Amino acid sequence: MGAVEKHYGIHIEYCFPPANEVEALVRAKGMFSFYQDSHAECCAIRKVAPLKKQLSGLKAWITGQRKDQSTTRTALPVVQVDPVFSGQDDGLLIKWNPLSNTSSIDVWNTIRKNSVPFNQLHAKGFVSIGCEPCTRPTLPTQHEREGRWWWEDAANKECGLHQKKH
Repeated sequence: MGAVEKHYGIHIEYCFPPANEVEALVRAKGMFSFYQDSHAECCAIRKVAPLKKQLSGLKAWITGQRKDQSTTRTALPVVQVDPVFSGQDDGLLIKWNPLSNTSSIDVWNTIRKNSVPFNQLHAKGFVSIGCEPCTRPTLPTQHEREGRWWWEDAANKECGLHQKKH
């Protein structure tokens, strides 16, 4: 993140999960309960809650989602009403997915062409990067999302940021 801030001369606003909720989860279930009972609860606390707080004051937001990232994203529109979060004053939140119809190859060509800083884990085989215990590198023949929550079914490889968890 520091490389991005320096490259673009910007300050990134960081957000954090509610510490009391993280502590309660770890005390009740242990550090790695998600390996037994799915990642949904952990992601809800560590990822979804902080983003919900940040988005609650906005009217729109931009994602980097692509249709080719997952079987759960094949119908991803370029613009949509966010199915998960509410925006300013509990109103509708517009979600813009400008890379929806872009391929991974095109994204990487643009990164290289424009010297865009990127997470160095990509150079180590981490194609899709999430939390450390839930992410591992993939082999060249594997789909990028196979490195995320590898112990779960492919249809469950969403954390709740982009699809409601049932």
